[in-house]
Amino acid sequence: MTIQTGDRIPDATLVKVTAEGPDQVQAPAYFAGRKVALFSVPGAFTPTCSAKHLPGFVEKAEAIKAKGVDEIACTAVNDFFVMKAWGEANGVADKVTMLADGNGAFAEALGLTLDGSAFGLGTRGQRFAMIVNDGVVEQLFVEAPGAFEVSSAEYVLSKL
Repeated sequence: MTIQTGDRIPDATLVKVTAEGPDQVQAPAYFAGRKVALFSVPGAFTPTCSAKHLPGFVEKAEAIKAKGVDEIACTAVNDFFVMKAWGEANGVADKVTMLADGNGAFAEALGLTLDGSAFGLGTRGQRFAMIVNDGVVEQLFVEAPGAFEVSSAEYVLSKL
């Protein structure tokens, strides 16, 4: 079942990219007590994700945080090392937290997976964005297959 507005974030382990190395976090604890703008991409270093999705959130980070968001986080079904390298390549610094969902457990728990087998990607997370307030989904923006509109930084900012 797909997560809906008003639902609590399900339990799954994510790996947060930090300067000290990988930091395993449980999703409910990570989202507790603050407002997080989370966005998901089908894959690090893929065309739309690298050219538009992640750079948009890096560029709009200050404006999004000025609207009351405590943290902006990016997740993908990629391992810690890929997420770390992708974040560095895009200059995320302290603007966007990278969360690796290496086995896709978080995407699966959300009910937001996609089959990218036709492109050699296997099971991935769908392209989406959500506003999570103290562990509860306040707003959810899931893209239609192949689209990039409602999960963009600009769209999320317009809804805050």
